[in-house]
Amino acid sequence: MYTSISASQWGSPTAPRRALLIHGITTCSNSWESFAQLLAVEGFFVVAPNLLGHAWRRGTDYSLSAFAEDLKPYLVQDMSYDVIIGHSLGGTVALSLLPFLPEGKETTVILLDPPLELTEEKVTKKKDMFREVVANVKTADEHIVENPPLSQDDGVSRAPGISKCDCTVVEAIFWHNRPWSFSGLFENIAPTVKITVLVADPKLSDVCYLEHIPRDIERLNARVLPGIGHFIHYESPDAVMDVIPLRRAKL
Repeated sequence: MYTSISASQWGSPTAPRRALLIHGITTCSNSWESFAQLLAVEGFFVVAPNLLGHAWRRGTDYSLSAFAEDLKPYLVQDMSYDVIIGHSLGGTVALSLLPFLPEGKETTVILLDPPLELTEEKVTKKKDMFREVVANVKTADEHIVENPPLSQDDGVSRAPGISKCDCTVVEAIFWHNRPWSFSGLFENIAPTVKITVLVADPKLSDVCYLEHIPRDIERLNARVLPGIGHFIHYESPDAVMDVIPLRRAKL
């Protein structure tokens, strides 16, 4: 893995395919470490940018459109991606990038438990929860104790991102995106783009619900993963890999 303040990278830049991974709120690019390694083994060059407000990157506008504008340089024609995966807030950011995808490029977009519709009550609840997260940074071992599905490596990769965010950023993200309503971003999916939304078990996560995802749009699929919580790429990486078209050797 190569890491800078702007992004982390895995695999060879000359690999035949590329994947863009977008992290969630209060995490950072290296939180994708374990999953990115799986993609690199499958022949992908993997890039995970650090969102504004994270990994010491600061700004003044934390609206969804500002996140998308910041990531547009990753989507120029000679740097297009075969697969784009976003977790949590990163999933909603990935959705906002759809208009900027290169025309004619076959792209698989996977959204992992993205927050699409939040009531004002839930916005306040989530804001207070994340303020507490960044105000009281936990160790990797504490994360693993609270989230048993996390491996040691996952716990280690999650902890640093929290320490590089702060309460001001958390406040701004929720304030700049009111009202929190982004299901409409599924409209006008290009014919070369296929989107899959993987939703955590509603008994374990209250972030995303099937009823917030349109059901009458072509090239859009969604399903709930029973028994899997919000951190889908940690808890069930195979469920994500199963959605990615992989080039297997012919027998």
